Amino acid sequence: MKFTAEQIAGILEGEVIGNPSAEVHKLSKIEEGTEGSLTFLSNPKYQNYIYTTQATITIVNKSFEAEQPISSTLIKVEDAYQSFSKLLEYYNQVKLMKSGIEQPSVISENVTYGTDLYLGSFCYVGKNVIIGNNVKIYPNTFIGDNVTIGNNCVFFAGVRIYSETEIGDNCVIHSGTIVGSDGFGFAPHDDGTYSKIPQIGNVILEDDVEVGSCTTIDRATMGSTVIRKGVKLDNQIQIAHNVEIGEHTVIAAQTGIAGSTKIGRNCMIGGQVGISGHLTIGDNVRIQAQSGIGKNIKEGEIIQGSPAFNYGDFSKSYVHFKNLPKIVADLDALKKKIE
Repeated sequence: MKFTAEQIAGILEGEVIGNPSAEVHKLSKIEEGTEGSLTFLSNPKYQNYIYTTQATITIVNKSFEAEQPISSTLIKVEDAYQSFSKLLEYYNQVKLMKSGIEQPSVISENVTYGTDLYLGSFCYVGKNVIIGNNVKIYPNTFIGDNVTIGNNCVFFAGVRIYSETEIGDNCVIHSGTIVGSDGFGFAPHDDGTYSKIPQIGNVILEDDVEVGSCTTIDRATMGSTVIRKGVKLDNQIQIAHNVEIGEHTVIAAQTGIAGSTKIGRNCMIGGQVGISGHLTIGDNVRIQAQSGIGKNIKEGEIIQGSPAFNYGDFSKSYVHFKNLPKIVADLDALKKKIE
């Protein structure tokens, strides 16, 4: 996929300084620019690279004034960083602009879908599924019976969506993720065996949710596991049955959330956090990586540790913990002196 400087300037509402016909087909860092690549300069720390980069086109701020000759064609914009981000988004949209139903694939009875559907090879769509407009479903994806999918969603290769799942608009689900598998529900018996508790609920993903690769979201035992609007989930996260995650909360990789826990809005949860079941975590909470959460957390708290407690207290305690051998030695010396 190639773009000229003139085309890029049109997208970004920028001004071309140099060759408007210059073509690029890849992106690069400014210090690693090669012929045919597009880069940008926004951080003054990297300004010296603009005189040595081999990138064909460089996006710069309008305020930039060259002090030496530059081989790269420049595109001047109001904000180079934001413009480059906008270009990445545009490039991604073009790259994902597929439509049509590839074969072999299976579409079961009573399925309805909107315009510009892309259904890749070896996909299976179950009965009574409803799919909105401009949905992209990549190869080897499974969509179970009675699933509802909103507009402008993207499911990458190998996604599994179990039956009765409801997915809103503008959702992105990455490869290997499973939505709607059974919650971990088993009843113990006196003889030490377990019997499975049927999981008859579903999963609801509201609008603008993104789910990373190999994440699992379990269906509710009854009712719904709910991922609210704007939530962003990293790779390899486990969300158990009947969990609810509030709007615009972000969760990093390898975090596990046990059943029926409610997490508030605008929370930030680091990697490898373990959260026990049936807890309530307030809005705007920050949980540092590798913390273990075993009790409710009030709104706005910042916590760390396992078991986790207030972040400020944790930091102060950790200083003492590192010095513990010296502290013990000092106490022993003081005890001998007193004796």
